[in-house]
Amino acid sequence: MFYTYILYSASLDIYYKGFTTDIDKRTEYHISGKSKYTSKSKDWIIVYYHLFVSKTEALIEEKRLKKLNRASIEKIILNFNSNK
Repeated sequence: MFYTYILYSASLDIYYKGFTTDIDKRTEYHISGKSKYTSKSKDWIIVYYHLFVSKTEALIEEKRLKKLNRASIEKIILNFNSNK
């Protein structure tokens, strides 16, 4: 299984989009500062994720998410959290 995900850092007020096969391990990777981009903060939280069966589907979704503006990202997150 493959996940696309969005992380949020309140201290930086930014979103990070990515994909992985292990969302918990990947989040810990970001929080621990092992990723150059996310190493500037340690308060990253998962605000959105979507599960895919194929790697291709997950990568397509990751690329789509990375092209979206902030308002579109926040709408996706709001819809995700309201459906929980």
